[in-house]
Amino acid sequence: MSSVRHPAVAGRFYPAQPEILMRDVQSYLAATGEKIEATGCVVPHAGYMYSGHVAGAVYARLTLPQRFIILCPNHTGKGKPLAIVSEGAWDTPLGLVKIDHELALALRHTFPSLSEDSNAHRAEHALEVQLPFLQAARRQFTFAPIVVGVGAYEPLAELGEAMAQVIAPREEKILIIASSDMNHYEPDDITRVKDRKAIEQILKLDPRGLFDVVVNEEITMCGYGPAVAMLTAAKALGAESAELVKYATSADVSGDREAVVGYAGVIVH
Repeated sequence: MSSVRHPAVAGRFYPAQPEILMRDVQSYLAATGEKIEATGCVVPHAGYMYSGHVAGAVYARLTLPQRFIILCPNHTGKGKPLAIVSEGAWDTPLGLVKIDHELALALRHTFPSLSEDSNAHRAEHALEVQLPFLQAARRQFTFAPIVVGVGAYEPLAELGEAMAQVIAPREEKILIIASSDMNHYEPDDITRVKDRKAIEQILKLDPRGLFDVVVNEEITMCGYGPAVAMLTAAKALGAESAELVKYATSADVSGDREAVVGYAGVIVH
């Protein structure tokens, strides 16, 4: 039997009880608006009480396909710099989600820098917290999970090009999800200014511009790597525009404006 990856942050980042989790996620998905068929998106990954409303606003706007590539940063420092898992399933309180074996193998074949490495995924929260949203909104789906732990631009762009090469010839839609929070642990007014600079580059579909502004302006956007790769792929796949669905900081919930984290939800289509 293929391996099952068990939840690492259930009961901490989101409720461990299925009924409470489903109720909470559905409340975040209650946003209205015209549905969009997107190529990629940026969604946050903090505890649901802080960023769930931003992530939910993105997923509520999307016509969700049956297959996903989900990219996240490496917060734990464990495992290979670019780590994928090609088989098995992930468990959440809402049930099992199968890894897209065919899609993961195609990504590994096209981009050999991707290493088969479950260790990088085992304790990482940034990808795990996306799954209950998809389970509530889409029910049946498969996904290819990638942890991005490299900081240089070239391998991020190469990963993006490889994703585009894998997705382009397929008839079925595959959505690329880049899991990222924005600036971390600075005052609210400073974080909002820094985040606006990064968001402007995402809205311009400029992966190099995003990379440069994050580095040059010292913006602590943890998932800039996933976002750069997603934007590179989306442009190669013909994406022409992006939309900021929602922005918030942790201060909107906590009231603490001295050390906040920013959250942006962006759709690329």
